[in-house]
Amino acid sequence: MRVLIIGSGGREQALAWACRHHGHDVRVERDLGEASTSDTDLVIPGPEAALVAGVADECARRGLACFGPTAALARLESSKSFARELADGLGVPGPAFAAFDDEAAATSWWHELGRPVVVKLDGLAAGKGVTVPTSEAETLAAIASAAAVGRFVLEERLRGPECSLLALCDGSRAVALPLAQDHKRIGEGDTGPNTGGMGAYAPAPVPYSPEELSAIFVQPILDHLAAAGTPYVGVLFAGLMLTADGPRLIEYNVRFGDPEAQTVLPLVETDLAELALACTRGAVDEIPLVVRAQAALTVVAAAAGYPDAPVAGAVISDTMSSGVIGHDGTTTLRFDAGVDAEGRVAGGRVLAVTGIGFDLAEARRAAYEHIAHVHFDGMQVRRDIGWRALGAGLASYAAAGVDIDEGSRAVSEMKAAVEATHDNGVLKGVGSFGGVFSAKAILELDDPVLVASTDGVGTKVELAARLGMVRGVGMDIVNHCIDDVLVQSARPLFFLDYIAASVLDADMVAEVVRGMADACRAAGCALLGGETAEMPGVYQPGAFDIAGTLVGVAERSQLLPRPDVGAGDLLIGIGSSGPHTNGYSLLRKIFDWIPMDVVPDGFDRPLGETLLEPHRSYLDVLGPALSAGHVKALAHITGGGLPENLPRVLPSDVDAIVELGSWPVPPLFRLARELTPLMSTEELYRTLNMGVGMVVVCAADEVDTVRASIGETTWVIGRLEAGSGTVQLR
Repeated sequence: MRVLIIGSGGREQALAWACRHHGHDVRVERDLGEASTSDTDLVIPGPEAALVAGVADECARRGLACFGPTAALARLESSKSFARELADGLGVPGPAFAAFDDEAAATSWWHELGRPVVVKLDGLAAGKGVTVPTSEAETLAAIASAAAVGRFVLEERLRGPECSLLALCDGSRAVALPLAQDHKRIGEGDTGPNTGGMGAYAPAPVPYSPEELSAIFVQPILDHLAAAGTPYVGVLFAGLMLTADGPRLIEYNVRFGDPEAQTVLPLVETDLAELALACTRGAVDEIPLVVRAQAALTVVAAAAGYPDAPVAGAVISDTMSSGVIGHDGTTTLRFDAGVDAEGRVAGGRVLAVTGIGFDLAEARRAAYEHIAHVHFDGMQVRRDIGWRALGAGLASYAAAGVDIDEGSRAVSEMKAAVEATHDNGVLKGVGSFGGVFSAKAILELDDPVLVASTDGVGTKVELAARLGMVRGVGMDIVNHCIDDVLVQSARPLFFLDYIAASVLDADMVAEVVRGMADACRAAGCALLGGETAEMPGVYQPGAFDIAGTLVGVAERSQLLPRPDVGAGDLLIGIGSSGPHTNGYSLLRKIFDWIPMDVVPDGFDRPLGETLLEPHRSYLDVLGPALSAGHVKALAHITGGGLPENLPRVLPSDVDAIVELGSWPVPPLFRLARELTPLMSTEELYRTLNMGVGMVVVCAADEVDTVRASIGETTWVIGRLEAGSGTVQLR
């Protein structure tokens, strides 16, 4: 077949590659112009501007088969307001929206909406006409800027992972290609201004099939346009956001995406030219779509100054040829977009490298291995392409390597053996937050009991070792144990530590112990000493582990939980300082492909610093409330989260009703929720504390007094009702 590709960028190179891959004779031209087309069997326009300018209409005039919509139908992309109004009229799910020419009217609508918005220019803007403001000042500025250009659209800001649906349409039917996920923003962690796309990967791990999404977002458009006598032929690209309420339409495009085409087309085994030609004949269902059981990931190298003011002229060097077959079966393809004949930068997005592998990790490795061989002055490459994929496929903490249920079973299995060693001095043992032992010899108290806790920091130490930020994990272990004995009203007496590594580093050990000393000093607790162990062959080089034991003392009469905990009591949540020391196997998994020095959208500091924020102590915070005697019970929210820890302080005949949304979930936990769409709410809240590190149980008529005594912002997060000792998240 003789195929003419219209356009000059990386997308058009990918289209040409896909057609040549099946033996077709392919020409790539910037525009249709006055070029001879008498020997052309099929025209495939690449850029939206050509379609809006009427290239499909001109092809029809010349009697050429063109895989692209008419100029009238290209309004689905060239006019955001037209597309929104059509989709809304057909019941296609999307955000609240309104179109404006006037700044004042838009500002008034936004204020009435009362929610964050996205500001979009109504016309074509090469993928960069979208502003996502994060404050009132930024929103007002974005509205003013858009109004100065012309017509624009305000849309309610949706939250959730995005995905790109590319459907090949023949006027009445559509064939959906593998779903992709684009990385629109210039900065790592999805920060900074929007671009045409800095990378993509496919298939995107989302809980919907391409066919399901096509039925919702593509077929209604095809049916409507066919009924109107204007059948849509070509690619219909639906940009979607997977919100908590289901998938929602972000935008329609009328062409292959860039860089989605570079990502998706190498996975299509079927002859693309045959599929496109069948679409022009209304017969797409006659060509079976075959997709490789592989993954692809594309990394874009952009010019200095992109997207606002790209700088041209830099010399490009590439020490690896394109189309390399790796020894492990991976493939890399290079598509030049902004490269002139002399091998210099001539555009904003200069080139794209696509890696193909048996899974996404292989594809990602292949792409980044190739892009590492490309160099030019000011080159911008995101290091985190595909970073959202790791959490998207995890439905449980066990999938990240930790089985909460198995841990609970282990406690149950050991309980009988442990209790066989107890005498009458043991008041609380295995299964409690800390063991409690009577100690009347401590004469300052009327009837003192010793409360002990042993714990570890867990896989958080791996991240601390990797980033060289170990002092905080010394604080982690002390404060975790302090909080464990505090829930039984005990104050700490002394702490003993244990540090093990493959090879001991004296400086590292000293820094960890300094963190322990900081926490002990703040709590009025003695750091008596501990054990350091060098264990080559047991730990990986550079890895270490921390554990410790803390002993505290409490009056027997003031031990918590009190026996009068019951239905009608309220739950007060006190904020955590972060994940504390739990959930790090999940967090390390979902953030493995994003650099730790990135500041994600909504964060106030780098991701690594956020993840390593030390576990806080609630000793001083809760001191006044405990002294006043209004606290009935405390629950330290550690491994197992709210669902597993609250029952440990409740009678067996009451349930804890936790009202989700009653406290502000911090940005880190919101992002973890966004990155794990398959994980149920119950599973997520069993894995992470979600911003609540300690829960106070008190009588309803004393809740205001207790909250006032705490001295920081707290939230009433639920209540106790008659039941069977479980937690219900609502």
